[in-house]
Amino acid sequence: MTLQPLDTIEILLIEDSPSDAHLTIKSFEQAKIANSLHWVEDGETAMEYLRQEGEYANEVRPDLIVLDLNLPGMDGREVLAEIKADPDLKRIPVVVLTTSNSEEDILRSYNLNANCYVTKPFDVRQFMQVVQLIGNFWLAAVKLPPT
Repeated sequence: MTLQPLDTIEILLIEDSPSDAHLTIKSFEQAKIANSLHWVEDGETAMEYLRQEGEYANEVRPDLIVLDLNLPGMDGREVLAEIKADPDLKRIPVVVLTTSNSEEDILRSYNLNANCYVTKPFDVRQFMQVVQLIGNFWLAAVKLPPT
């Protein structure tokens, strides 16, 4: 069964690793998922982007956030907590995509209302497949809330 993606979806990728970010972007492109993907490398910048502050004042709010937990400075756990505590941001689905397989991180992420938690595979091909599955599910199967 092939799912048909919705109209263009705004995605915010919060990832400090350039190689993981480029692989994620490439995976979405190869899956032919219609989207507009924006990438930021740290938690502080992510919150500026989401709150449309400073240089991000004219950015469109994302329909989906893909979040790494292990970020420099404000880490992904803090970003997730701030997003889900903000009445203007809390309905944006957050997919945690991280190297951590820690039960503590998984439990904490769900307690902070992450919408799903995915551990990054170390194999490049598997990583790309996981990202494509995320895209197909969140962008073609799920009805996202209006922004």
